[in-house]
Amino acid sequence: MGYDLHVHSKISDGTQSVKDLVQEIAETGLDGFALTDHDTTAGWSEADQTAQKLGLDFVAGMEISCAGHGVSIHLLSYLHDPTYQPLLQEIARARESRIHRAQRMVTLLSEDYPIDWDDVMEQTGEGATVGRPHIADALVAAGAVENRSEAFASILTPQSRYYVSHYAVNPVEAVRLVRAAGGVPVMAHPRARSRGRIASAELIEEMIDAGLAGLEVHHRDNSLEDQKWLHSIAFEHDLLVTGSSDYHGAGKPNRLGENTTDRHTVQCIRKLSTFSPSR
Repeated sequence: MGYDLHVHSKISDGTQSVKDLVQEIAETGLDGFALTDHDTTAGWSEADQTAQKLGLDFVAGMEISCAGHGVSIHLLSYLHDPTYQPLLQEIARARESRIHRAQRMVTLLSEDYPIDWDDVMEQTGEGATVGRPHIADALVAAGAVENRSEAFASILTPQSRYYVSHYAVNPVEAVRLVRAAGGVPVMAHPRARSRGRIASAELIEEMIDAGLAGLEVHHRDNSLEDQKWLHSIAFEHDLLVTGSSDYHGAGKPNRLGENTTDRHTVQCIRKLSTFSPSR
């Protein structure tokens, strides 16, 4: 069945523990997966150990929240050095900003909805950085909305009065940092129009010039027309093409393995990585 190179656990904004997530992945018949929790590598060790027990091929990954040119962009980093300090510093700065942002949003929301910070923390996994998904879960628990999707489409949309921005590394700089850490940077859901403004062709070109290695073409948030466009960009620049589910458990409608990446592409990712854990 191939690999699902974009899945999330409760360590960031998924709804399952790492162990339960990997067990479900094994039950789908997938050959392997990448754990790509937001701005953290905390689940790598458990994911790797559980994958080995279940006969799955594990690819270490992380999803980095970026912002530049007035748009929010997500960058998938595969097989990078998790101790590389310049990247860790940027991630730490972003995580701290996200916490302050979440607290401010909850304060605003509490004026109109029956939720407070304790309610949000009840929805947040141990060690996870609080984000909009956890706020959405608190709104669901309070009966304000039926699910995360409804919360994001209404109460938590960037156009909402409750929305607060946060610091995120520039995507071009993020690509450079991932490369410097020995990792392989792949742009996540590049044409996800339903999430707001998307990256321009010019910004994608800048990321490619900085060392972008691939595009997550096959993703439910990229239309078929946009997938064709992304394929042409990938062909022109000799970029990797990946497919993933962006699975979050019960938090989103995405299903494991709904889009996958073939073994050859995963082998290419491994060859492109310059980080050796044994060093």
